[in-house]
Amino acid sequence: MKKRLTYRFVLIIVSAMISSCGKINAAGNGPASGTGTGTTTATSDTSGTLKDAASAAGFPFGIAVEYALMKNAPAYFAAISREAGGVTFSYQMKHGAIVKDDGSFNYTNTDDLFSICMNAGLQVYGHTLAWHQNQNGNYLRSLTAGGSGTGAINLLPSGDFETGTGTAGTGSTLFAGWNNLVGGTSAGSFAAVAGNGSARALEATVVTPGANAYDMQSIGSAWTAVSGNIYKVSVDIKSSVEGGKVRLVMQNSVYQQLDITPTTSWATYTWTITLGENAPMLRFNFPSAGVYTIDNVTIVDVSGAPAPGSTQIATAIDSALSRFIRNTVTRYAGKIKAWDVVNEPMSDGNGDLRTHTGTTTGDIFYWSQWLGRNYALKAFQYAKTADPVALLFVNEYNLESNNTKLDSLLAYINELKTKGAQIDGIGTQMHININTSAAGIDNAFKKLAATGLKIRVSELDVRVNTADDPNFIAGASTLESQAVMYKYVIDSYTRNVPASQRFGVTVWGVADQDSWIITSQKKVDFPLLFNNSYGKKPAFYSVLMGLKGK
Repeated sequence: MKKRLTYRFVLIIVSAMISSCGKINAAGNGPASGTGTGTTTATSDTSGTLKDAASAAGFPFGIAVEYALMKNAPAYFAAISREAGGVTFSYQMKHGAIVKDDGSFNYTNTDDLFSICMNAGLQVYGHTLAWHQNQNGNYLRSLTAGGSGTGAINLLPSGDFETGTGTAGTGSTLFAGWNNLVGGTSAGSFAAVAGNGSARALEATVVTPGANAYDMQSIGSAWTAVSGNIYKVSVDIKSSVEGGKVRLVMQNSVYQQLDITPTTSWATYTWTITLGENAPMLRFNFPSAGVYTIDNVTIVDVSGAPAPGSTQIATAIDSALSRFIRNTVTRYAGKIKAWDVVNEPMSDGNGDLRTHTGTTTGDIFYWSQWLGRNYALKAFQYAKTADPVALLFVNEYNLESNNTKLDSLLAYINELKTKGAQIDGIGTQMHININTSAAGIDNAFKKLAATGLKIRVSELDVRVNTADDPNFIAGASTLESQAVMYKYVIDSYTRNVPASQRFGVTVWGVADQDSWIITSQKKVDFPLLFNNSYGKKPAFYSVLMGLKGK
């Protein structure tokens, strides 16, 4: 935790920034200092809140919020309720937060956070309806496995390892439906550990491999099969060592096996087999030393499954997209005024539409892989039907640093509008750093504004540790550079986007320690407006001055 700056020191920093008249450095990488407007203003006007200053400027100021912190951290809640006019849920409205493994919806936490925010007088911005991440990937992938097109049934429900007693041991109590054995010449143990996106998974620690591969094994319960049908087995595995081995065995009276050499990261492995008996059992044999974690085991009947991209699969995926969007938007219709309908549709490299071939893992699933370019058109249509008066946005990142991506996004938006999509606005995320090009920022705002659509800065933060130094400490000059960059964004936004098109600025988090850059990316940085004690940083005051037009 870095030392909190005194108020007097903050004023000195802001004064230095404001008086330097917004020059761009010779390399063109970020503003050298100042506002970018060429004005000189006294620095004593540091009173008031961000939301009031933004409201006076004609647009809202928002902050992204986390459910647990809003509910349990008073200082966090106080900063947001004081400074923000609105909020964006960082996770709680996404597919993965709401959709269960069977495709049903659970809005309990989403509704709770929504109530907390509404009771605090905070307008909620809807985020997000169609994205390729933070989804219930297991459910969505089940729709591509075949069967009736309404979702394949997992014939091995105990494969999630969620049911059982204790944290370690052999036998059949640790995991319901599994009998864990250590015998022969083997030495090892079984335990319940956190899984791949789940609370429990099977961990097999092989100290000494046995003379036989089956000396140490976990045996699942018999399940009902149809002799002659084709089945796909899917399992997530992670190993502590490279070059280890896990053997999958399907056996009652007929023996079939598949050897897997797992990596040290979670990966999904599949095995397609034709069964010759009606009550087989799936077994995991452990013939190599190491620690092997097993999770999310599924067995589905793929007999007669349609080929990827077929009408049957596309219909199932389309239905899943429609159900999620219609249910979610309808639930908050009249309360949530605007939505990120499509999030991050463009690829980073060449500006093509983001898509994928093959099998995804975890919470990743690409709607475009199954629905093509019109997945976004469908998303906008479903959202429009659910709430005809809500404003509908596309949200994207790196628009200030990748002109090809920016132009491609604008072209795709025009394509969607030509096909009939209602698109009211564009969000530019602006996860930037202290060296981001000022010219790139101006270029993005000018091109976005030229669309005539509403423009919002949707996920603003400014990194300072650009070299990813694990021992980095943000000193006074670094925090001043950050403050300058924050203010440049505000000034460029108000300078290049007409007042009638400005739909607001949202900073992606509150205190540095809460930032997704620290919690998700595991980096050392100080990207937000408040320090770890929820004290106002120089960047807070520079944003305040920018919103006041000073």
